[in-house]
Amino acid sequence: MNLAPAFWAPWAWLHGGWVADVLLRVDSQGFWSEVSAGTPAPADAEQLPGPVLPALVNAHSHAFQRAFVGLAERRDSEHDDFWSWRDRMYGVALRITPEQLFDVAVHLYTELLAGGYTHACEFHYLHHAPDGTAYPDPLAMSRALAEAATATGMGLTLLPVLYERAGFTQPALQQDQRRFATSVDSVLKMRDSIRAWCLPQVSAGVAVHSLRAARPESLHELAAALQADAGPVHIHVAEQTAEVDDCLAATGMRPIAWLAQQGLLNAHWQLVHATHATPQEISAVAASGAGVVLCPGTEANLGDGLCDLPRWLAAGVPLSVGSDSHVTRCWPEELRWLEYGQRLRLRQRNVAAAPGIAPATAARLFERVRLGGAAAAGFAHWGLQAGARADLLVLNTLDAGLAGLPTERLLDATVFAAAKRPFLRTLAAGRWVGEDAAHVEQAAQAAITRRFAAAMHTLWRD
Repeated sequence: MNLAPAFWAPWAWLHGGWVADVLLRVDSQGFWSEVSAGTPAPADAEQLPGPVLPALVNAHSHAFQRAFVGLAERRDSEHDDFWSWRDRMYGVALRITPEQLFDVAVHLYTELLAGGYTHACEFHYLHHAPDGTAYPDPLAMSRALAEAATATGMGLTLLPVLYERAGFTQPALQQDQRRFATSVDSVLKMRDSIRAWCLPQVSAGVAVHSLRAARPESLHELAAALQADAGPVHIHVAEQTAEVDDCLAATGMRPIAWLAQQGLLNAHWQLVHATHATPQEISAVAASGAGVVLCPGTEANLGDGLCDLPRWLAAGVPLSVGSDSHVTRCWPEELRWLEYGQRLRLRQRNVAAAPGIAPATAARLFERVRLGGAAAAGFAHWGLQAGARADLLVLNTLDAGLAGLPTERLLDATVFAAAKRPFLRTLAAGRWVGEDAAHVEQAAQAAITRRFAAAMHTLWRD
């Protein structure tokens, strides 16, 4: 009889803390069938070379924007903000092909796997050909992302985006947004088609670009169509103060308050950014059961502002993190940015800690985003527990930031002391994946990088 694949770890992060001698068995579908602590290593188990952490969900990704990283870090006019960055970002959005998107996404997903993510929620609004017409295969761009995820071992929740207009007072999209155009009907058809592919580790929900980009009647039509669907619904909201001001002018309400007042929010909804939220809005989100996706690296890069993290934590709102534009590509850096932004804002230390309940800052943030990431991706379970997907990270205890530290402080050091990605190996759905996978040779990794560089050269040669 063939025994299920099994792994044994000297230490593993279970139930919010480190536990010794942990046996983990994988079922035939790539999920944990058994997670047992205090167990001697059995003969059939692969003994892991270090402590293990759950991997995390990257809850907000625009893969094509990886081709823009590093190309917007100069200013040629008096003022530079999110809106000027967006106009420049459209340059890559208007040029990238499905073939180039595949190469960029393969490179990105390999980076994300090395950075501790094993699943990405792809907020996908780049659908049509550069002239705005449909491809012969209307899902060509979605298919490129799914194929890139399959090629690398990255799990994927594809979120086709409802995108109808350029702003609250605009009847249609701008010319430079022509590749984004969708309707409620087309978004739902894309979701259903992606699900019909039945690809391992690839699922689908839907997204709304923002309140400014979708008509109120369309939001209600979409919500009605989703009543019997268990998939996640993501929306950019309150990222910029200008967006809040425009929403106030158009509706008389702030964007999060408007969503709550319209009765749209529930546990399937994920509010991406939600940077500029009032205490009343935070309470309304908590009452609805909706989650919030924070993207500290991108929010810093774009000058968005700082969220009210202490209130989000205190309200018990499900939280997750995403790398969004991919200026950062590992979760320890996102959690570090999340905490350090609050320290600078409040001139305090260990802002996210909860003395007497969760005194370790890294542990409290990690556990909140582990749980919140599950909901953002559409999973009931996530982490080192039976029924969750068999994903984990093996820590490198010889990393300069981790060497010599007691086990109970390793997560703290992973977030606040490790200068690089301190992971030896990455497991996704019971298979070793990413840059450190045993089956990936250096030559194959070099080929991925060469193809990415070639795509970049073509995109930016002018």
